[in-house]
This record gives sequence, C-alpha cells and structure tokens, in this order.
Amino acid sequence: MDGESSSEAERRENPSRYDYMQKSELVALAVSAIHEHRQLLEADQSVYEEWLRVSEDPSISSSVLHTLQNEYLRRQKRSEEQQEQLSDMIDALGFVPDVPYEDHN
Repeated sequence: MDGESSSEAERRENPSRYDYMQKSELVALAVSAIHEHRQLLEADQSVYEEWLRVSEDPSISSSVLHTLQNEYLRRQKRSEEQQEQLSDMIDALGFVPDVPYEDHN
C-alpha cells in the first residue's frame, strides 16, 4: 500500500461529508464538537455518580434506580454517537485541534 494505512485507503474510497468542507469550517466544527464532547462526559459522570449513590441507598425505590440506570445508558449511547462524529471530523482534518479546557468556576 505504499505506506498508506488501511484507514487512509478507506477514506479515499468512502469520503465523509467532512472531507468536502473548508478546513477553517472543519476546524471550527471540530472545536465545537470537542467542547460538546467534554460537556457530555461531565454530565454523564454526574449521572453515573448519582446512580452509584442511589444504588447504595436501600431506601431508594428500584424504579428510581432503574430510571437513573436507563438515563446513564441513554447518555452513553449519545456520547458514543457524538464521539464517532468527532472522530470522523478529526480524520478528515488530519489533526486534533488544540482546545484548552474551560474553567467552569
């Protein structure tokens, strides 16, 4: 393959919608997606911690526990989908933009 990875060859054969965007637009979109991904992870972690806390409290009903579990699983699926989109953007871009973490305090 002349030094080309299988993912590079696959990209050439099956370009994504991001391959046709201007680089500046793609960078802005990727930066926005990175921020969104970080926010999703933070929110997912909060739901997970609440789920753990509730699961250790015998006074909490099983329906509440089940609701939190379903919410966490739904959030994980959403994060996975968003991560796949972000991965496609980064693949098309060819690098990960430098995105400093925001201080939420």
